[in-house]
Amino acid sequence: MIETPSLVDQYCHGVLRTELGLGTFEAHLSRTEGPPAPGTTLFDTQTGFAVRRWCPPLLGLEPHCSPARYLARRRELGVLESGRRLLRGSGITTYLVDTGLPGDLTEPRELASAGAAEAHEIVRLELLAEQVADTSGTVESFLANLAESVHAAAANAVAFTSVAGVRHGLALAPEPPGPGEVRGAVGRWLAGRGVGGELSDPVLLRHLLWSAVASGLPLQLHAGLGAPGLRIDRTDPVLLTDFVRATAGLGTDLVLLHGYPYHRHAAHLAGVFPHVYADCGAALVRTGARAATVLAEILELAPFGKILFSSGAQGLPELHVVAARLFREALGRVLGTWVAEGAWSLTDAQRVAGMLASGNARRVYGLD
Repeated sequence: MIETPSLVDQYCHGVLRTELGLGTFEAHLSRTEGPPAPGTTLFDTQTGFAVRRWCPPLLGLEPHCSPARYLARRRELGVLESGRRLLRGSGITTYLVDTGLPGDLTEPRELASAGAAEAHEIVRLELLAEQVADTSGTVESFLANLAESVHAAAANAVAFTSVAGVRHGLALAPEPPGPGEVRGAVGRWLAGRGVGGELSDPVLLRHLLWSAVASGLPLQLHAGLGAPGLRIDRTDPVLLTDFVRATAGLGTDLVLLHGYPYHRHAAHLAGVFPHVYADCGAALVRTGARAATVLAEILELAPFGKILFSSGAQGLPELHVVAARLFREALGRVLGTWVAEGAWSLTDAQRVAGMLASGNARRVYGLD
């Protein structure tokens, strides 16, 4: 029996404070660009089946009950009580929360209270820059205010995260942009954006990445599958290889988030570069009953001290539950098989399980 009594969710978001109907729930269950095929539901996915397997018992229902019955019970309990039961039933003891998404989502302290856990903030670089731009009238004031904001954020957060791969793609020039290049890009962006415009300029994205590297905090980089409409060929983590080389020896750890379906590429980079780590959580949520296969593929390449658990959960407390349960199940199945075959000792398997579940994250993010 492989035990993981404590889980550190090294990347997630808050949960929704509002009641959800079937359509709204499905929209958060699977990120698509439109509705499901006629006559079908987004519960008919690996993630949907995993929700129906693991979440109903936490709300007093039988596993695999119908979506309608499950959501009726959820509404009966209310959003606060159902969220509390689900989060506390996940076994997650620490949440690292990216607060950079819009919507009526709980803040880290609310998530911690509901889940009877600890929570720490992750600062999203692009949102930070956009907030600074909303109150900066000139290029000089923007750059000064941005530097001050990054410094202030680094004093309170446990990590920075970047969605440069989502906004532009990961094939960015690896070196820091020069001061003149940055000022020109800022001027063009401020002149054309208006209030609330998203940052997607590759020069400014590089400037943000290098500002985060200079802070010394771990830097999380989104790779692989993500938002609907994303060109995933632009988010293969191997596109970061030159940037990874350029940041080697500077004292900043890079964490490759999500990764799937390029999880082996992320694991390879974690195996080659001492300051690179690979996330194994969100890939398991997407693959459901096949999670053990995906986890085994990550374990083929990455050193065991370089793999971190996360849920990647956004909006639904169910996604925290599914991530945690699938991770534990997959870990038990993979490591348990190796122990049964004599390839690993039980002592080593238990030690590695603890590293993936919480030990690695506590070391990387300085949680102890």
